[in-house]
Amino acid sequence: MNGKINEKKIKRLFFFLKALVILLFLAVLSLAGNIFLQNFAVHSTKSNNAPKAFVKIDSNFTSLWTAPSDWRLMRLSPKEQQQIKYGRELIAHTSQYLGPKGSVAATSNGMNCQNCHLNAGTQPWGNNYFAVEANYPKFRARSGTVENQVKRINDCFERSLNGKALDSASKEMQAMLAYIKWVGTDVPKKKTPKGTGIFKIKGLARATDPEKGHLIYAQKCQSCHQANGEGVIANDGKSYLYPPLWGKNSYNTGAGLYRISNFAGYVKLNMPLGVTYERPQLTDEEAWDIAAFVNSMPRPAKDLSNDWPDIAAKPFDHPFGPYADPFSEKQHKYGPYKPIKEWKEAHRK
Repeated sequence: MNGKINEKKIKRLFFFLKALVILLFLAVLSLAGNIFLQNFAVHSTKSNNAPKAFVKIDSNFTSLWTAPSDWRLMRLSPKEQQQIKYGRELIAHTSQYLGPKGSVAATSNGMNCQNCHLNAGTQPWGNNYFAVEANYPKFRARSGTVENQVKRINDCFERSLNGKALDSASKEMQAMLAYIKWVGTDVPKKKTPKGTGIFKIKGLARATDPEKGHLIYAQKCQSCHQANGEGVIANDGKSYLYPPLWGKNSYNTGAGLYRISNFAGYVKLNMPLGVTYERPQLTDEEAWDIAAFVNSMPRPAKDLSNDWPDIAAKPFDHPFGPYADPFSEKQHKYGPYKPIKEWKEAHRK
């Protein structure tokens, strides 16, 4: 009798343990399922609402052309090396040689070529010389003629440096030509590498605003270029630590930077001093308005009567008439530019 009772107890205990194991298994299975569903829901929410892990890089800022490294000069003859180095020195410190107190001649206003062509014309989107050798001689609508590099350099002396043209056979002209050719080493003929010249920033829907630009200038530019735009002259009295942006010693009304679009693109990726194209500080609107302010200020005038013989070829922001379109000089200078561009496109021959 006792044996049968013990056997029944053992069977009951066995079934109880078996049921307990099954219940525990089901509980664990249920818990795992809930965790899976929660994780799936969270993942789905992140996938739908969060930005993708891979963000396409702005292709404008990748694979930019660079100037040849200095070590490559060793491949040239000592005479060629010396000439190129002198040319770079003239670009970087123009006023020391060709400024009002220059050691060679007094042919310019005291600014350096490097003030407009950063890092001696090698800075990406710093108004560099990368494409000059590959593309000159070329036709330029401003003069209505085919221009060579001598003409291009002398244009800068007569406009941006508000000075006099150099003799094409002079030691200085030949050195600058050699240096610009060196900077354009390896650029294929008739090609313009990425990063050349001045960056074209997005246009404004409104007109540029010199008053807004004045406020931004006071905040971000004035500490270097000073309240009245005269810049800061160096201790030697021959050059500027920070160049003048307007006034009698700045670029004249024929300079490329007197066009607001050029000035805006230039400062956008290069100013205030120390910024780079990878990490600009100014917004597009700030760049446009600063450009409008600086170019609203007085500066030397240049006779432009021989410029743009085909007036229909004038850029949308060329500030001096006559024009082929019906828009005023004020709108050509300050905008809004979109109506001008649309008119020019509609009447293109």
